Amino acid sequence: MEGFNPTFWIVVIYMAVMIGIALFVSFRKVKSSEDFHLAGRSLGPLMMAGTLAAAEIGGGSTVGVAQRAFGAWGFSAGWYVICAGIGIFLVSFVAPFLRRSMATTVPEIIGRRYGKPSHLITTILSLLTLFVATAAQIKATSAIIGSISGSDLVTVSILVAIVVTAYTMLGGLVSVAFTDIVHIIFITVGMAVAMPIILNGAGGWENIKTLITSRPGFENHFAMTNVGWKTIIGLILMYFMTFSTGQEAVQRYFAAKDIKTARLGSFLCSILMACYGFIPAVIGLCALAHFPEIPAAQAMPVAAMKFAPMIIAGLVMASVVAATMSSASGNLIASCTLFTKDLYQRYLKRDATDRQILIISKLVVAVMGLASLVIALNPEIGIIDLLVFGFTMRSAGPFAPFLFGFIVKRVTRSAALSAIILGSLAAVAWQLAGEPFDIMSLVFGSIVSTIVFFTVSKISLGLGEKEAPPAITAAHIEANRISEKRYQK
Repeated sequence: MEGFNPTFWIVVIYMAVMIGIALFVSFRKVKSSEDFHLAGRSLGPLMMAGTLAAAEIGGGSTVGVAQRAFGAWGFSAGWYVICAGIGIFLVSFVAPFLRRSMATTVPEIIGRRYGKPSHLITTILSLLTLFVATAAQIKATSAIIGSISGSDLVTVSILVAIVVTAYTMLGGLVSVAFTDIVHIIFITVGMAVAMPIILNGAGGWENIKTLITSRPGFENHFAMTNVGWKTIIGLILMYFMTFSTGQEAVQRYFAAKDIKTARLGSFLCSILMACYGFIPAVIGLCALAHFPEIPAAQAMPVAAMKFAPMIIAGLVMASVVAATMSSASGNLIASCTLFTKDLYQRYLKRDATDRQILIISKLVVAVMGLASLVIALNPEIGIIDLLVFGFTMRSAGPFAPFLFGFIVKRVTRSAALSAIILGSLAAVAWQLAGEPFDIMSLVFGSIVSTIVFFTVSKISLGLGEKEAPPAITAAHIEANRISEKRYQK
């Protein structure tokens, strides 16, 4: 313990505070399963924007952006987060349908409209993806803390898994939302304060620009479009598709106190992400200018430790830990909600009481946290490749049935099932083929899903198949009205 530096202790104190917040919230706010899974459908615009941003700004948007800036993308690596913000902005137009549905999960909406087979496939795809996503964030957090403490990865991974699982299990989405606000303040304010200090320590903007562009092959490293327009457009499409169908994001829209809040919170989140986008890229470039020989993944921690005072370096590391922990907890509560609502309550115990659901939910969080830790500790698993593959599988096939299911009346159940299966298979095949023409597998699979959805609907309707029932009925609209009325003065 005596060998740990002050930066490590700043991170440890930060994690302890998260547990304290969760304990406070669990006793004050969690009274029912709806509180646990959806924060009582009470999130205001600022709370929703903060928790949505915290869920989506993870290791990839912090350490990952610095790593890409250090590598081939250069300054344009900031587009990775900007495109996510644009994706969230586009989801804002879907937000009213999400809140009005009075649903708890994405598969629930699929099941309402298209029946059991489509529901079950979507649930399994989503659950498997979130398992891997949680493990990825635990692994990323552990690697960061391990690099600044010198502690072994197994010990740190266990500590991280315990902290994230504990505060998620204690208060569900309520505690996740409250801790996410702290996370997002650390991420945005912490990074915004630290970046100019690190930049100044590295010699200033012109100095790092001269050092980098003077090297052969790095002349365009500061161009805004160095990453290429095809990649930028592909990222926007990818983010829109995965955010509009991903449980960890959509659950926040379900939890908004009303339709207006769902839309406004989404808009605010997109602005927040746009403002944050290029900050990690600048930090990555500071590392590249002075330490081009280090591994790209170490760009952010090295820049922070070398060019900033210890307290600022601790702030940066706490910000990164905040980003990865918030994503991990968001994935954990999402996977718990999917299991509890779409498997346990739907197929195993339909008559479960609210108290039983709440207890099962907390047990499921604990089990899923342990399972994610086991995955994270396995060095043989290529976690990033699995993560990309999982998100592709989770969103490609269900994309068209879920999104167009809200607004298109004349569609059929067989069309949805065909779109989910063929869209998913097309995404897998495209990825195995190496993503020809630089078209992302998720984008290609979603296009196939859309074409199949409308084509099969037209054919099956012509053959006499009945229209699928609506996902949002008069009963859901009335329940939404009553829910919103609770918060009207």
